[in-house]
Amino acid sequence: MTGETVVSASVKASGIRRHRVAVLVRHGLLPIEVGIVHRIFGEARSAAGERLYEMVTCALEPGEVRTDTDFTVNVAHGVEVLGEADTVVVPASEVDYAPGEERNAGRLSPAMADALGRIRPGTRIASICTGAFVLAAAGLLDGRRATTHWRSVDDFRRLFPAVDLDADVLYTDEGDVLTAAGVASGIDLCLHMIRCDHGAAVANDVARRTVVPPHREGGQAQYIRRPVPEPQVSSTGAARAWALEHLGRPLTLRELAAREAMSVRTFTRRFREEVGISPLQWLTQQRIERARQLLEETDLTVDRIAAEAGFGTAASLRQHLHAALGVSPRAYRSTFRGALRCA
Repeated sequence: MTGETVVSASVKASGIRRHRVAVLVRHGLLPIEVGIVHRIFGEARSAAGERLYEMVTCALEPGEVRTDTDFTVNVAHGVEVLGEADTVVVPASEVDYAPGEERNAGRLSPAMADALGRIRPGTRIASICTGAFVLAAAGLLDGRRATTHWRSVDDFRRLFPAVDLDADVLYTDEGDVLTAAGVASGIDLCLHMIRCDHGAAVANDVARRTVVPPHREGGQAQYIRRPVPEPQVSSTGAARAWALEHLGRPLTLRELAAREAMSVRTFTRRFREEVGISPLQWLTQQRIERARQLLEETDLTVDRIAAEAGFGTAASLRQHLHAALGVSPRAYRSTFRGALRCA
């Protein structure tokens, strides 16, 4: 994760106002994407149980907004709330991929241009799925890395050649502008932003509350044309659960495969089908997450944290943490013991 920046309005339990997240919806909205943003941010709590985010939904004009299904959504707020937001999220609309003249042509309507013009400089802006078309049309993604839903990649590249589109990732983080590939990856992006604002412990708590995986790297591939395993086929879930309980010890592929009574080859293939990355990549991710949590929540030495997270030595931990976050363990700990931000 690179390019992560300070979120200036992070909420602390000391009484500073909540971080304001505005969700800008359009006609043809996908209800699940709007719900994801509200649910994930809405579940974030301080150690004292206080809500960390204030949520508000707005539209170009207040009132009834059409969805892509058989019901509408009544939105009470107009674009005036964008000027008070600390984070603005733009979910997808069916207009982004509609056929014929209804298709998004890569240009902002005057109303949308006015809406985005109300956002204060320095505000964090994120898109989910084809909401990236709006950000790109506004010029916010020019020269930056971004992603969108894999089905819309060709149209996006044709309309926005100045954007460095990465079609193979779940989400991208360019500091004050972030994009998610689509629908479920919006969960990953929201958790990522919470992790940047308040640390791994808060993000993991939100994941537990909403019964979703606590962390999938943004660089993890989108799930494209990957078959769902047959119900009778054995899963690698038991091996993953066991590994999480034994991260502090050396773990081998042969050992993990044996937990599921599989050959290493079968286990590796099945693991990729279920998780999207290799077992060793997954183990490294989990160990980095464990190290982050220990750095944030304990006073353990770097050597002890390296051992408990399974890196063995402080040098190995420093190498892996720097590769993932671009900072040393000491700098990471200092960041989360001081102002809340993502290193």
